[in-house]
Amino acid sequence: MILLTEEQKMVRDMAAGFLAEKASVQALRTQRDAGRTGNPALNGEMAEMGWFGMLTSEAAGGVDMGAQAAGLVAEEMGRNLTTSPFLSSAVMAATVLRSVEETEWAGRIASGEAVVALAMDEHIKHRPDMIGTRAEASGNGFVLNGTKRFVCDGGAADRLIVTAMTEDGMALLLLDPSTGGVQVDPVKTLDNRDAANLTLDAVQVDGAALLARGEDAEAALGAALRVGRAVGAAELVGVSKEAAERTVAYLKERKQFGVTLSRFQALQHRAADLYTQIQTTEAVIAAALKAIDAGEDEAERLSRVAKAKAAKTASLAVREAVQMHGGIGMTDALDIGLFMKKARACSEYLGDASCHAEWLLRARGL
Repeated sequence: MILLTEEQKMVRDMAAGFLAEKASVQALRTQRDAGRTGNPALNGEMAEMGWFGMLTSEAAGGVDMGAQAAGLVAEEMGRNLTTSPFLSSAVMAATVLRSVEETEWAGRIASGEAVVALAMDEHIKHRPDMIGTRAEASGNGFVLNGTKRFVCDGGAADRLIVTAMTEDGMALLLLDPSTGGVQVDPVKTLDNRDAANLTLDAVQVDGAALLARGEDAEAALGAALRVGRAVGAAELVGVSKEAAERTVAYLKERKQFGVTLSRFQALQHRAADLYTQIQTTEAVIAAALKAIDAGEDEAERLSRVAKAKAAKTASLAVREAVQMHGGIGMTDALDIGLFMKKARACSEYLGDASCHAEWLLRARGL
C-alpha cells in the first residue's frame, strides 16, 4: 500500500465519492446505450473541483497539484470506467501548453471551458516519433498536410495540438478544428471514449499557431508523453483493482459443490498472485509520478516501466476476472466485460507493454 499525505488522501477520497455517484460504470452504460461518448456538464463539475487544472500553473488559472494528484484522480476514473478528457486535455495537452508557456488555452482547460486534444500518432501503433505530416512555410504562417490517427477526445476538441515536420525540425501547432481543410472523422472505441481520425488537406494557419519547434517542441512533447504514460498507468491500475475486488467478492458469494468458490485453494493462489502484481504495479506508478513531479532524469524510464507493467497487470486482472466468473463473465449483463474492454483500450493508448519494453531494451543497448 502506498503511503499518502493528508492532501493526497483528500484528493483520492473526493474523487472516489464524486465518481461513484456521478460517473460510475452504470453511467458508462447509459452513455454507450444512448450513443454518447461524454458528458460536458460533468466535465464542468470536475473542473470546478480543480481536476482540470492539476497540471496547470496557478498563474495560468490552474491549481498546480502535480502528477501524483492527477494519478489519484485517474485511478478512481479507472475504477469507475469514467469517460472524460482528463488524460488527453487536462494532463497531456496542459503539459504541452505549460512547457511552451502558453496561458490562454491552458486557462480554458483548467476552467473547463475548453478541451484541447493532442494529435500525434499517424500509425496503427503508438509511434509519435514517426511524423509524416508537413508544415510548409507560407507567408507568415504554414500550410499543413497529413493525417493523424486515434486523436483521443479529438471529436469534441475545441483546439488540437498537432505535431508536424518543418524545415527546422518537428513543430507543435495549435489548430482550430473548424479551419478549412480540416476533416475530423469520429472513431468508435472499445471503451466508449471519444476519439477521431484527422485529415489535414492544405490547411492554412498563421504564425500565431506555432507553439514551438525544434528542441523546444521535442521537449514539450516528451514531457506530455511522460506524464501521460504515468497517469494513464494509474488509470489502468484502477481498472485492475476494481476488477480484482469484484472478482474476490464474487468468489465469496458463489457456491459450487455446497461451498463458496473462495474455499478452493487453486483460486486462492490465483487471487493472491493477482494481488501481489497489483501492489507491485502501484509501487512502480507511484515512483514514476514522484519522479515526474521532482523533474528527475529517471522519469522517462520509470514512466515507460509503469505503463508497460500496468498494461500487463490489467490484462491479467481482467482475464482472471472473466475466467473466475465463468461463462457469465463474457456477457454484457455483467460489468466485468466492460472492464476487459477498458483495459485493452487503455493498454494500447500511448504504447502497450511491448512498445515500452522495446524502448527500454534499446536504451540499455540490447
